[in-house]
Amino acid sequence: MPGMSWHKISYNKENGGNGTYLLKMEPNAKSLPHVHTGFEEFLMLEGELTDPDNKVFKKGDFVTFEPGSTHSSFTKDGCLILVFMRGINKPL
Repeated sequence: MPGMSWHKISYNKENGGNGTYLLKMEPNAKSLPHVHTGFEEFLMLEGELTDPDNKVFKKGDFVTFEPGSTHSSFTKDGCLILVFMRGINKPL
């Protein structure tokens, strides 16, 4: 996605999309709407991230999305996130 880059720590798509990575989102970056096939959890390290319901995640927040949940995100000023994946997301 434009404005998004990631650094793999232990993420492995071949083992079902399990693992951890750092995600950097540049100012005004947004993710596509998607559904979680497994748990997705993340720790906000820097900046802020906003979901379509206007929930704002800030530095220090730990967020959990359960399997079957859907969302997309947007950052106005950019952010850095530590992501823990347990399944590959599917675009909506």
